[in-house]
Amino acid sequence: MKKQKLVLASNNTHKVEEILSCIGDKFEIVTLNQIGFEGDIDETGRTLEENSLLKAKYIWDRFKLNCLADDSGLEVKALNNEPGVYSARYAGTHGQHEANMNLLLDNLKTTTDRSAQFRTVLTLILDGKISQFEGIVLGKIIDEKRGSQGFGYDPIFVPEGFQTTFAEMTLNEKNKLSHRSRAIQKMIEFMES
Repeated sequence: MKKQKLVLASNNTHKVEEILSCIGDKFEIVTLNQIGFEGDIDETGRTLEENSLLKAKYIWDRFKLNCLADDSGLEVKALNNEPGVYSARYAGTHGQHEANMNLLLDNLKTTTDRSAQFRTVLTLILDGKISQFEGIVLGKIIDEKRGSQGFGYDPIFVPEGFQTTFAEMTLNEKNKLSHRSRAIQKMIEFMES
């Protein structure tokens, strides 16, 4: 049986690596570079759902290729679910992981409630039909950064039931329980049914 080909609407190398690792050889994944698109897709949505859909629709509308887009965020209960959709640019500039973590830890200094969740929304467009899949992993924010794996807030997030941060786990260990892998698993089940 011929594998379904999907364009992954992301230039974030960490995200691409995680998604490819979760999907394995179930589908043929093509990057934006491979279809000749090198720009950035504006993330102007106010929710993860909106941003994920914006990215997928951008690729579908321009290239008419089946595609997959992801938007993920860290939602901290004591901060009214901030940084949420603004996770990548929480401290102002997109992708400043250290500044984002430092601001988050600063904003949590006076609270004892450290509960948080990572949430991913995947948008799949197959032949123009849109489907969305959500993945959530519960956990907490710790006071100090630990580990060098992963990206984003991984060094300060400990998933529920674990003592180690996402950044202290191998990619394989993280993918067994991460928000992104849970959303991808739902998408795979949908596509196989």
